[in-house]
Amino acid sequence: MAQRTIGFIGLGVMGAPMAGHIRASGERLLVYSRTKSKAQLVLDAGAEWRDSPKRIAQECDVIFTMVGYPKDVEEIYFGSDGLIENARSGTILVDFTTSRPDLAVRIYESAKVRGLNAIDAPVSGGDIGAKNATLTIMVGGEEETFQKVKPLLEIVGRTVILQGGPGAGQHTKMANQIAVAGNLLGTVEALIYAKNAGLDPKHALLSIVNGAAQSWQLSNNAPRMLERNFDPGFYSKHFLKDLRIALDSAHAMHVELPMLTLSERLFAKMVNDGMGELGTQAIYLLYERGLA
Repeated sequence: MAQRTIGFIGLGVMGAPMAGHIRASGERLLVYSRTKSKAQLVLDAGAEWRDSPKRIAQECDVIFTMVGYPKDVEEIYFGSDGLIENARSGTILVDFTTSRPDLAVRIYESAKVRGLNAIDAPVSGGDIGAKNATLTIMVGGEEETFQKVKPLLEIVGRTVILQGGPGAGQHTKMANQIAVAGNLLGTVEALIYAKNAGLDPKHALLSIVNGAAQSWQLSNNAPRMLERNFDPGFYSKHFLKDLRIALDSAHAMHVELPMLTLSERLFAKMVNDGMGELGTQAIYLLYERGLA
């Protein structure tokens, strides 16, 4: 099979290591990010810089996007310099961004009209999963398109599953984020409880981390909380975005999810208090301050 030219747009905390893995696999990789300095490591590894999404669209066979918010996705895909208008017929567009399910469907339908193929493929696993290429990738789209890009997805992810048609990947990611929120709040409350009970939280964690309460949050974020390391593996502001998408989707389905509602309220307070640039584990600070 002839080598394809791969494009990657968005080289932040998650996107940069993901793009790095694709380049390390030997693929020809063209990259674009609003801040060029974020691309430096992957450029040093042999990727090629392009100065706009349009340039990426005009040269690539498969294009991955990993940006921040649905508005960024809309701009990248539907702007005058965007992918839908400028990509070559047959190009496959893969959006790794956690975004709205209805936007994923719109991208798919608009791509089809122009002879393109699009899938939504949000990921889970945070910065650790991105760096170690162990992400879980939840895919929505056509089976044929999925099979064409699956080998590329398996370069950056360990668990790669087609969940259904367009938007199904995003709906699955919403279910994931709801579970993450519950585990995250439970982790914080367990540590706060242990501390106030006079226990050494680090020592208590040794007992609960591998029992029935075990979770990714207990194993990865609890130690960060106790070490007061609030650097972003995943930004709190982006998690708030995800929670709001999930809440809006739940309301559209007439589903009441009290824990999700509470999580959205707490993360909104974090962001309003200026902690949006911290990692999600910084929710610990809110509890430490009595949710003030």
